[in-house]
Amino acid sequence: MNSTSLFPPKRAGAPRVVVVGLASCFGCQLQITNAEAHLTEVLGQIDLRYWQLASSEPMPEEFDVAVVEGAVTTEESERLVRRLREKASCLIAVGACATTAGVPGMAAEGFIQRPGSVYDTVPDACGEMISPRSVGSVVDVDFEVRCCPIDSYDFVDVLQQALYGSNKTLGTATMCGSCKRNETGCFYRQGRLCLGLVTRAGCGARCVNLGRPCNGCAGLSPEANLPAARAACEAAGIPVADFDQALEMFNQTNPALRDVQ
Repeated sequence: MNSTSLFPPKRAGAPRVVVVGLASCFGCQLQITNAEAHLTEVLGQIDLRYWQLASSEPMPEEFDVAVVEGAVTTEESERLVRRLREKASCLIAVGACATTAGVPGMAAEGFIQRPGSVYDTVPDACGEMISPRSVGSVVDVDFEVRCCPIDSYDFVDVLQQALYGSNKTLGTATMCGSCKRNETGCFYRQGRLCLGLVTRAGCGARCVNLGRPCNGCAGLSPEANLPAARAACEAAGIPVADFDQALEMFNQTNPALRDVQ
């Protein structure tokens, strides 16, 4: 996280922003529009030059902030991400697909060895398909908005940090602490699998509050203890294989899954 503003007050004009979508469902871009109460205020602070979801106009050559949704899955998208990084003073990755490779990342395992593809042909402009990866695995990312889909207000908060600077640090705790603060019962006591044991906190445990176990869309926490989590599964009568398989949905490309057996 950057602690100083990327756009000092003396800078002439509002920051020029582009919003780009890669391999994704575009749901996180739709979530941005759901911040209706604050959207006009946000747009009033930036110069929105390009939004792929809303316009077919070509992306401009010059901009200050690049907001990227989606995983990198083609040679063309990899070139685009590198171009965005080269041009932008700030790059923000939004959503699980951009921050962890998300659901597209599930295809990464054994990608090169696969005999075929989901699609018979890929447009020539895309170049060759490549093993899915997160934006941060291709270029340096300044800010991230995690989860699937993102929370609209989390995006507004991160954009404010990018525009004006902040000393806010990125949390590394696991989501179990959020459940305890919310006084939510643990699914493991019911013999049900939940990835809150190892998932990065920050979402407020929204799924758990609605009665659904965490599926790990925020990605692994740096403090995650995978061996201890597997032991907790065994103690609750949950097959460890089910835990490992569930982790692959949003963490297939995470080296930690291979480093810790």
